[in-house]
Amino acid sequence: MRKFERIITIVLDSVGIGSAPDATAFGDQGADTLGHLCSYWEGELALPQLTELGLGRICRDEPLKGVKARSKLSSAVGKMREISAGKDSMDGHWEMMGVPVKEPLDTFPNGFPYELVDKIEKFSNRKVLLNQPYSGTQAIKDYGEKQIAEGGLIVYTSGDSVIQVAAHEAVVPVDELYRICRFIRFTLDDSSWNVGRVIARPFVGQNPDDFERTANRHDFSMVPKQATVLDLLNANGVSVCGIGKINDIFSGRGIDSQVHTTSNLDGLNQILAALDNQKYKFVFANLVDFDSNYGHRRDAKGYGIELEQVDQKLRDVVSNISETDLLIVTADHGNDPTFRGNDHTREYVPLLVYSTNLSNADLGIRETFSDLGATILDNFGIEDNLINATSFLNQLR
Repeated sequence: MRKFERIITIVLDSVGIGSAPDATAFGDQGADTLGHLCSYWEGELALPQLTELGLGRICRDEPLKGVKARSKLSSAVGKMREISAGKDSMDGHWEMMGVPVKEPLDTFPNGFPYELVDKIEKFSNRKVLLNQPYSGTQAIKDYGEKQIAEGGLIVYTSGDSVIQVAAHEAVVPVDELYRICRFIRFTLDDSSWNVGRVIARPFVGQNPDDFERTANRHDFSMVPKQATVLDLLNANGVSVCGIGKINDIFSGRGIDSQVHTTSNLDGLNQILAALDNQKYKFVFANLVDFDSNYGHRRDAKGYGIELEQVDQKLRDVVSNISETDLLIVTADHGNDPTFRGNDHTREYVPLLVYSTNLSNADLGIRETFSDLGATILDNFGIEDNLINATSFLNQLR
């Protein structure tokens, strides 16, 4: 069994690879983010680096159109199914780190209760606008001018367990918006409502045609109720660098260094910078733009263009992986841009595992995302009986 000095895990946020066995329970039967993207692009989606990593070798009922199944790989490939009760980013990331969300969290298809709205308004001294499930970009388009004129808060949700609060940065300064969202988080934690994330959504612009969300998004997540893989790594002296929204999702726990990113390409540049720093033994990065900018907007064209750009930059990351490094590329859920609605989709996620001296290996279908976390602990020689998962380290040859 081979062990590695460093592990780098990149989460391509929402890049699912086909309906999960329980997709029907979520109303997602037939969703297939990568499959439908490749078909939308008529097999012309250029993903040479992901192809070299073995994307075309992942078992599917139908091959990904235009993606070749390479015969000789320096990687191991498979896919993972989710066992968490939800399909949100928090559920997916927590499960990867050994803590599946076992009980469904609260959602608000009819808007948030008056009691909560009243507390938000009294604390912030600002009126709550909207208060219903809504597309985030459409909410700003439809209510942005009213928010600017009245100084209120655009509050909305989705099919996930989230409260999102949008405000123009010139009207509600970012620090104030964070303070309001932090209050909402504390209020929820002291209540009977179990809500996964409170998300601050600052925006800028002069009118609906040019309103744009900024990179000052911040997620205020629930705190895991048990130790995650990140906590165990931290307790055993394995330094962790969280890139993108990783720090937000885990409320900073178990993370030695947190790096904010402004885009997927910036995230990849930050990964390259972390690789230059020998201090970090586990680099955990999330590339969120696929989900927030294209999946939820049902923009298959933009999603494909972004995937091509990330694939091109990913080549730089792969070329900097040494024989003592292990690179894992995966996703946290699906968000099929060709599917109905605007919510995440319940899907398998790809599992691409690379190091310079690996040879072809089939990791099959992993029965939980937590197999990834078990593999990380196995690699660093950390034992934990709480994580009910199976390491695939001994399959890497």
